[in-house]
Amino acid sequence: MNPNMQGKGELYLQGQWQQDTSAVQKQLVTFSRYEMKFDCDSFYVQIHSQSKVNYGSDTCMRSGHWAEYVKGAYRQRNDTLFLKGQFCNADFSLKTNSDCFRVGPYEEFFKISKKADSLVQLSGTSNVIPINLHLIKRTTCTQKPL
Repeated sequence: MNPNMQGKGELYLQGQWQQDTSAVQKQLVTFSRYEMKFDCDSFYVQIHSQSKVNYGSDTCMRSGHWAEYVKGAYRQRNDTLFLKGQFCNADFSLKTNSDCFRVGPYEEFFKISKKADSLVQLSGTSNVIPINLHLIKRTTCTQKPL
């Protein structure tokens, strides 16, 4: 049976987090910067990408700058953070077409290290450079019915 209430998630992750762009990233041809929000057991991600190479139509890539959005549920087991969700529109409504970017399921897992109360590091399987997230705003989980 599925639960009738949203899960509590991880207390230390509740809030809005932002990745700082490092000097190493600025030297890369293409890089992404993450903004994440954790609300109870749900996550919302904005992936801001930048490229010095034009990979596609400028209506999509906007002179080498574009954003993708994901929402879903997360869970942590030991030092691994599992994110499972869907690519969305900018308002986090379900994305039904693939005009420019990825569409459909999003699954990623990261090794997570808590560096301080307001700093966590995510080491992903699809990126060599770790993601250092700084807490922007702390929030409290208010569970909602499903």
